[in-house]
Amino acid sequence: MVPVRKTDSFKLLMLMFLYTFKSFKITLGLDEISSGKTGDGNQTFRGGQPLYEDQRLVSKGGQFEMGFFSPGNSTNFYVGIWYKNISVQTVVWVANRETPIRQFSNGSRLELTTGGNLILFDGLNKRIWAVNNSVGLSSVPNKGVLLDDGNFVLSDGLSIIWQSFDYPTDTWLPHGKIGLDESLINQRQLLTSWNNPDDPASGKYSFGMDPRGNPQLLMWTNQTQILWRSQVWNGNDFAFFPNVLTNFSYIINGQAKYFTYNTSALTVTRYVMTYNGQINQLVWSETLQQWELVFSQPADSCNSFAVCGPNGFCNITSSPACGCYNGFHPRSQDEWQSANWSGGCIRTKPLQCSNIGERNEDLLFLNLEISSKQNTASNNIIGSSLRGEKKVVNLPQFSFSSISAATDNFSPANKLGEGGFGPVYKGNLFDGHSVAVKRLSTRSGQGLEELRNETVLIAKLQHRNLVRLLGCCIEQGEKILIYEYMPNKSLDLFIFDPNKKYLLDWKTRVQIIEGISQGLLYLHQHSRLRIIHRDLKASNVLLDDEMNPKISDFGLARIFGGDELQANTNRIVGTYNYHAHSPEYAMEGLFSIKSDVFAFGVLLLEILSGKKSTGFRNSDCLSLLGYAWELWISEKVLEFIDSKLETPSSYLPRRYIHVGLLCVQESPADRPTMSDVLAMFSNEHMQLVFPKRPAFTISGSLGSGLVSTENHSVNTLTTSVMDGR
Repeated sequence: MVPVRKTDSFKLLMLMFLYTFKSFKITLGLDEISSGKTGDGNQTFRGGQPLYEDQRLVSKGGQFEMGFFSPGNSTNFYVGIWYKNISVQTVVWVANRETPIRQFSNGSRLELTTGGNLILFDGLNKRIWAVNNSVGLSSVPNKGVLLDDGNFVLSDGLSIIWQSFDYPTDTWLPHGKIGLDESLINQRQLLTSWNNPDDPASGKYSFGMDPRGNPQLLMWTNQTQILWRSQVWNGNDFAFFPNVLTNFSYIINGQAKYFTYNTSALTVTRYVMTYNGQINQLVWSETLQQWELVFSQPADSCNSFAVCGPNGFCNITSSPACGCYNGFHPRSQDEWQSANWSGGCIRTKPLQCSNIGERNEDLLFLNLEISSKQNTASNNIIGSSLRGEKKVVNLPQFSFSSISAATDNFSPANKLGEGGFGPVYKGNLFDGHSVAVKRLSTRSGQGLEELRNETVLIAKLQHRNLVRLLGCCIEQGEKILIYEYMPNKSLDLFIFDPNKKYLLDWKTRVQIIEGISQGLLYLHQHSRLRIIHRDLKASNVLLDDEMNPKISDFGLARIFGGDELQANTNRIVGTYNYHAHSPEYAMEGLFSIKSDVFAFGVLLLEILSGKKSTGFRNSDCLSLLGYAWELWISEKVLEFIDSKLETPSSYLPRRYIHVGLLCVQESPADRPTMSDVLAMFSNEHMQLVFPKRPAFTISGSLGSGLVSTENHSVNTLTTSVMDGR
């Protein structure tokens, strides 16, 4: 046996000390890294605490751990976060998922520099990944902290400046965010699958909130093709996306809107976008020491979005699962037999088109095969599309003689009112049903374009809060539209009439407000078309016999393309003196769904106050919006509510005014969407941001050359009256 010299013993002791010291650093449970101070201006550490290759950050409660790891059979290294006390290493976040460390050694580290940059270096001192302070962080962070919910944050000691929850990878943890945030560089918080179990790089599947801002969850392939979607958030949960051991919330905070969830302290759960295309919820079982699957979508092929294509239907008990509706067959028989049903189905017998002459210069006709039971004079389906329009609409065709008889030859006694389009009459059909008949006046300088627009648009729309177009009559030079009859006429006849407004109690007004909201949401997001109304006002909201609201008058509406967010017009249309015109539309001709939101906000404030926005006069304010704002900032907002209105509490009226003020903010970006508005109404626990000063609070005008004057509704089915500038 060779004796050990004293010097060797000392070296051995030092090696053991160093090894123990390194091990001690690993098990120390540090929850943060910090930046150090430098005396020479260089970003070198003197007293700072980086995270080295053999160290781990551990959250204070011991729930999560952060450090370097190598997944599966890979030889690459990454910085990630995983559960601390779960036997199966489960990574929930990866920093450098697209840029792995291929040269891993003692020099690999994660540093927070004195300049506030978080930088990952490999063993050759090469930058692999970074969070740069120069790209928008609000202040200089001096430490990075791993929290007990799995969120890694950069902080200046007072506030969070950057957080991993804003940049999820494939896992959604409790308190994490899935949504949209315009203040971030990466504006969408998406889950994106790993490429495979050995490679955390972004895979082909992703999961997140509808990019249009709808409170709805979707799954995509390559972030373009929709694979699956939940139903729209209803204020409490999602259909087909149950709250399994979780409580979801929809949050709107400034430029951010997102979903989050929480769970009991005893439940360890997560949602994962898997590399094979499913969103799974898993719960950790201490008894079995494994993750248990409790929820998965798409649950089967029929849950996938549009799996059977146009005119196809899915039945999971059938083989094949997809079929075609009666009168249709697969577009491609070869693809259908290979289980590729995305092409859908086409008609077995093509539609027959024919030109029946020039008698009616504004039409083409499309003849559809119908059963003999449908072949009646007033209900014969004739699809008509006005010249210049590419889209075909299907409308019942009424004869002029039947309409003349229904209105007693357009008797003045049946006249309901008149607008720029022409007169509107009440009619009684032979089957006893009442209708409203809008007749284009031969004297009207406007109307043909609006008639064409309204026919093409409203015939395609079906919603309980939109007025229903029953048919048309285009004979003998007449151009007539027939609508369902609204016995209570228009909203303005109630809320602005001192003798009738008492009929609208709080419950009824809320019913009207939320009905209008639902109708606008349908137009903006849920109909087959994206439609901007452009002329929403009290006289264009009709009331049925139960005081349910129905939006009318689509003569000025515009269809937006799927990706179109804003349009411009050189022709400012609508009622000029009406404050519902948003500032960007009134002054620049720009309009978008946020223009309708502005109009809705004005209408909401009118309904709550019982006062018109036009011609409003007050000792201190020259506009209704200014009046609401002054009461808001002086904390006297309840004085804004109609004095004839008894409210159930002070909380609800204040919240509705708050929403109205958010809708009429000057910048379109600050205004909520209609889906946001409905979420604010339905979820009383949702925190609302403080509104900014509304537009048009300085004077009663709409801007240069647009002067406010009085205007009255004259009919139950109005068309906007063009007032001079």
